Amino acid sequence: MRGPELRIEHLTATHRRHPAVHHLSARFAPGSLTAIVGPNGAGKTTLLRAVAGLHPVDEGHVAVSRADGQPARMALLPQQSGMDRAFPILCRDVVMQGLWSRLGAFRGASREDRARAEAALDAVGLGGFAKRPVGEMSAGQFQRLLFARMLVQDADLILLDEPFNAVDARTAADLLAMLQRWHGEGRTVVAVLHDLDLVRASFPDCLLLAREKVAFGPTAEVLSAANRLKARMMSEAWDDAAPACAA
Repeated sequence: MRGPELRIEHLTATHRRHPAVHHLSARFAPGSLTAIVGPNGAGKTTLLRAVAGLHPVDEGHVAVSRADGQPARMALLPQQSGMDRAFPILCRDVVMQGLWSRLGAFRGASREDRARAEAALDAVGLGGFAKRPVGEMSAGQFQRLLFARMLVQDADLILLDEPFNAVDARTAADLLAMLQRWHGEGRTVVAVLHDLDLVRASFPDCLLLAREKVAFGPTAEVLSAANRLKARMMSEAWDDAAPACAA
């Protein structure tokens, strides 16, 4: 597999016309493994949602393209904090949501589809959980479940928003290994993270964001002391009461 190129050109995305991401341009190479880091409120989640088509783009555009000309398959893992786990649904049904693009609203799941969902549960350490209600799961188990759903999507562009938040160290290590496996398979992987030590150790490339691009490239260069100071100063200079962006 060869993942797609993700190209962002002059992207501005706003909340009530106040910029969350401002005039951002960046190219994520096919098959790259990239972390997005930055202060709280830097626009990291908004950027992922804009790439996934879930947040309107006010200016600029996002392009996702494969070398063979085929449509790219994209999967987004949102933050757990934004998800309702009270809805009565079984683990297997959550995983099978990843097959939606193939099954559609009216086609029933086959025996092979159900077997594929259970194999994904096994792969993330949740063997035997197929018929367990989601509401009975711990935060770490639920995150594994969301990774299982991504497995059956078989996407070649994978977007993850704080994938290791609220999980124990063993779960984080297992899920990081899965990210690295996807990278090894040639998929393009982009993850929003806050643990800079983890980023330095495991992510070759990094985008440092403070609503605007501070730096983008090899992680060791991007996370220099000077760049981190610049991002912090940009964050401290934000004025949420400033006039709305006209661009």
